[in-house]
Amino acid sequence: MVSNVENLNPQLMRILAKEVQNLKQDPIEGIHILLDDKDITSFEAIIEGPADTPYFGGRFRVKLSIGKDFPASPPLGFFLTKIFHPNVSSRGEICVNTLKKDWKSALGLKHVLLTIKCLLIVPNPESALNEEAGKLLLERYDDYCARAKLYTEIHAKSSSHQTKASTSSATSSTASAGSNPAESCSQDEASANKKACNVSLKKKDKVAKDKKKTLKRL
Repeated sequence: MVSNVENLNPQLMRILAKEVQNLKQDPIEGIHILLDDKDITSFEAIIEGPADTPYFGGRFRVKLSIGKDFPASPPLGFFLTKIFHPNVSSRGEICVNTLKKDWKSALGLKHVLLTIKCLLIVPNPESALNEEAGKLLLERYDDYCARAKLYTEIHAKSSSHQTKASTSSATSSTASAGSNPAESCSQDEASANKKACNVSLKKKDKVAKDKKKTLKRL
């Protein structure tokens, strides 16, 4: 494969080099960076499924495709590992406001990766790309979890996937035993993403309470 480095804007190269250096010096818990010296605009990582979610135990490969206008424009995000999630389409596209209307040039790749990790902890069924997953999450949570766990078992725990991850050049941090994933998400993310994560948690709690009230009335 021919390297794309020589065709890149020098300013973009400096920005990406700094982003990679920051991720090396301050690695993210549960996220392993995969480096490709031949194409630094195609940025990949392995995200470990957070505890207390149906994705726990899985290793999900994600890709950030960085355009020439970065950081003025957000990268495009994709799951390369098949996943059952309201905000991920069947083709792997990720629907999250950080990569769309809420993007700011001050946000970097670390913030994007943390946002995706938070999305595994707190899905947002209101902006679902996978309508079936979004509907199950709201109406039949146990069925949603069962389907998501099945996808995780089949696609995110396969031996071939693990081999790819282990042979790639990566930087990683070791997850703390017994750590709370929602707490980790809120500690590491920038303030804007913290707010979004907390709002989603409140919405999820409200849905659960409303469901209990409905069942009592019945």
